[in-house]
Amino acid sequence: MATMFIAAPALAQVTIENAWARATPPGAKIAAGYLTIRNAGAADKLISASSPAAEKVEPHITVKDGDVSRMREVNGYAVPAKGTVELTPGGSHLMLVNIKAPLKAGEKVPLVLRFEKAGEVKTELAVRPLGTTGQEHMHMH
Repeated sequence: MATMFIAAPALAQVTIENAWARATPPGAKIAAGYLTIRNAGAADKLISASSPAAEKVEPHITVKDGDVSRMREVNGYAVPAKGTVELTPGGSHLMLVNIKAPLKAGEKVPLVLRFEKAGEVKTELAVRPLGTTGQEHMHMH
């Protein structure tokens, strides 16, 4: 009987909410993805991400240097035990590098997130119109 428990899949400890990206203008080579990571279990770390829509996906943070905001690649995001990490415009985000085609409002962009403990988590970025700030979803109801 014990073998049945070993074969049972573990409950998802990490869930992704409100995953989105802004539409990109023609000719753009990069796009940014935003999302909320909720962790119901032990501390974890987002170590990488990938999407068929881009050559690579890099975790970035925005660093204020005086009046200038600069984006820097980081080696992932720590996700606290029973905690939340938010990737938002002007803060931490996923940079989609060398996108294969412009992102158009209404599309869904497949995304695979890799965590140290939770493994692969698949999600989709909902593409919102250019100029979206991320606050709009709060007012749609």
